[in-house]
Amino acid sequence: MIHFLPLTLGVSIRIARPTVPLFVGAACLALTLTGCADEAGSASDAQPTPSASAASKLTPALTADQARDVITRYSKINNKANASRNRVLLDTVEDGPLYAMSVSDYTETEGLPAADRKPYKPWSYDTANAKLYIPHLAAGQDRWFAAALSSQKGKAPTRLAVFAEQSGHGRWEMVSVIDINDQALPDIALDRDGYATAVAANGNKQLAVGANLLRSAVLDNFATGGTKTGTKVFTPTKASKQQIEVHDKTGSRYGNQGTTVFAGTTNRYKDAYALKTVDGGALILFSHMHTQTDAVAHSGLQINPGPDDLAWLHGVPRTSIRYTFVCNDTATVPAKAAPSRLIGYTCARTDASGPPVTSWQPERA
Repeated sequence: MIHFLPLTLGVSIRIARPTVPLFVGAACLALTLTGCADEAGSASDAQPTPSASAASKLTPALTADQARDVITRYSKINNKANASRNRVLLDTVEDGPLYAMSVSDYTETEGLPAADRKPYKPWSYDTANAKLYIPHLAAGQDRWFAAALSSQKGKAPTRLAVFAEQSGHGRWEMVSVIDINDQALPDIALDRDGYATAVAANGNKQLAVGANLLRSAVLDNFATGGTKTGTKVFTPTKASKQQIEVHDKTGSRYGNQGTTVFAGTTNRYKDAYALKTVDGGALILFSHMHTQTDAVAHSGLQINPGPDDLAWLHGVPRTSIRYTFVCNDTATVPAKAAPSRLIGYTCARTDASGPPVTSWQPERA
C-alpha cells in the first residue's frame, strides 16, 4: 500500500533554456486528477451482481470476523513488503490498480539517492473500529467487500478500501484504496445481520448513472473544468472542485512558454464495485487511468525533471514529458435523475517518458 499524501502529491517541473535557466514557477501536479473510460458499458464491464432468479440464494462474501482477519493480514504483510520494497511479497496482498500504484511508489523511491529516501515507518489499520460493508453474493460470483478504515486507533475512517478474493489461489487482496478525508460516507443499506447488498455498477436502470459515465465526468472536470460532462454528472463537492481547480491552475501555469494537456488512456482496470445505499442509490468504487503531457512552446526551451521523476527520466532535460497515472475513485449515485457526488479519489504516477533535449550534455566532474 502506498502512503498517499491527502489527495495531492507535488511534482516540481520547470521550463528552462539550455544554457541560462529560465524558471517558470513550480508545477504542483495534483495526483487527485482523474481520467476517463468509455461511457457505454461493455461485456468486459459486467458487474458481480446477482440476477433476480438467484436472489434467494445469496450468501455473504465472508463473515465480519473473517474480514477483519483479512485486513490484519494485509497490514502485516504490507509492512514487511514495504520495508524492503519486495514486489513479490506485495503481490500476495495487493492486486489490480493498487498494486500498480504501490510498485510505482517503490520505483520512485529507488530512483532517489539513498540519502534522500525517507525511512519506512510501520503502520496498521484499526480493525476494531473498521466499518465493514460485506455484500451478499450469488454462488459463482467473485467475492469482495469494502471497508472504511483508519490507521489511527479510535479515529474516524480516512480511507475506503476494496478487498477481492483472487481466483486461482483464493487469497484475499486489496485492489483499491481511496482517501476520503473531509467527505462524509453515505449510509449503506444493511440487513438485520449487518450485511450489504451488491448492485450493478454499470447498466443498472435503478441508478442515475453508472461507473463508465462517472469515469468520463471525472476526466472532464480536469480536462475542461467540467464544461462537457463533469458539472452535469457531479454536484459540487470538495473532490470535484479540486479537479476543476487543478484544471484552472495547471493548464495556464507555463504561460506562453509551455502547455499541459490531460487525456484518458487505455484503462487496464475496468472492475467496478457498487453497494446499495439506504436512499435507494449506490456507492460506486471504480478505477481509471489518464495521462498528462507537458511540452515546451518552442525550441530553445526545456523541461527540467524534478527529483521525483529520477526513476523514469534520470534528470535528463526534455522537450516534452508524458506522465501516466493510475487512480481509484468513489462516488455516490442517486436512484433518480439527479447529480452524483464524487467523495474521494487517489492517484499515483506510474510512468514518465519524453524526448531528451538534443543539445543536453551530462555534467562532468
